[in-house]
This record gives sequence, C-alpha cells and structure tokens, in this order.
Amino acid sequence: KNLGFTDSQIVENGNRYIVDGDIVFDKNMEVPADNGKPKTEQYYNGYLVTNSSNITVKVDPSITSMRPEIDSAIKQWNNVPNSKIKFSIVTGSTYDILIKVDNTIGSSTCGQAYLSTSNGKAGNTVWINQELIKNNSFAQRQRTIAHEFGHTISFKHTNQSTSIDVPGVGGTDALSMMNGGQCGSGASVLSAKDKQATAALYPL
Repeated sequence: KNLGFTDSQIVENGNRYIVDGDIVFDKNMEVPADNGKPKTEQYYNGYLVTNSSNITVKVDPSITSMRPEIDSAIKQWNNVPNSKIKFSIVTGSTYDILIKVDNTIGSSTCGQAYLSTSNGKAGNTVWINQELIKNNSFAQRQRTIAHEFGHTISFKHTNQSTSIDVPGVGGTDALSMMNGGQCGSGASVLSAKDKQATAALYPL
C-alpha cells in the first residue's frame, strides 16, 4: 500500500503480491519514497533500470512459438525516439529478463511481470498466458508482451491514478499501451505519451 495501491487492487499469492491483475511484487521488496507531487498520468514505480541501453531477454523454450510477437514487442520499445531503452534477445545463461509461458496465472489475465527493482534491475520475469491469448490477433498478442515489458522497466498502469507521475507527461491517455485491464482489446502500439514518458525517464 505504500506504493499507492488500494486494498482492492492487491491479491496475496504465496511469497508475492499480484496488483492490478498483472504486476508482481515479492513480499520482501523495498518501497521507494513518494515525492509527494501531484500524480498526473503516465505512471512509474520510482525505480529506473540502470543498464537501460542493454536489457537482455531470454526466451524460455515454453514460448519460442511466440518469438515473432516478442520481436515485435521489443522493436516497439527499441524504436522510441530520444530514449536509450534497448532490449535484446540472448541465448546464454546470463540475462536480465526471462519470458515464459504460464497458463495458470488467471482465467482473465493475459500476462504478468515483475516491476523494476530498487537496485536498478529490470523486472526479471514476464509470464504470458499463451492459452488465453492464442486466439487474439497478432497485434494483440504482441501488445500483451510489450505491455508486460513496460512493467519490467518501471511503468505502471496509465489508467491507475495512485502511482508516481512521469514529470511533464500529464493528462489522460486512452491510447496508452500501458492501460490496464485491456487484454485483447487495448492499444497495440505505444502512444505518443507512452513515448514521451519513456524518453523522459530514459533520455539519450
């Protein structure tokens, strides 16, 4: 709750909390101090990824069939103007993020991810409910993956107003890919404000 979430948004799940359906926290994580400023749009958790120009992603064997969707999602983030965010696929045993299938995360949950951490690391796991999204369009399948990658680099849900605001990027944004609760129907490309927020947090 110190991160600004309400009781109704938080579900306990073993050693983790699931918030807003797809954001995962370990129970022992550190909590950032809120700066107390007005919270207006394009939200993040206060923890920026330090190696943001080289975030490595390992594709688990369970999800190799969705490699085209993963590549498309990565391309969206890598092509944000004036931002140093760069994801890349690696095959070795050292990586920042593991993306894998988990069809047990919920009957209406397309994916889940860890948020970035207090020590500057990207959220280290993305889970995709392949069974749930397999009949969605390609655009919507890659949207799910891109959305979850957004969480790993600190972004929270744009339409969830109890978070830390991205400075200078205000107002509502129905076109944001980071809106929550829009599995299978949300924006399939990063909006202008999504890109502004990414460039604001991770400038060149």
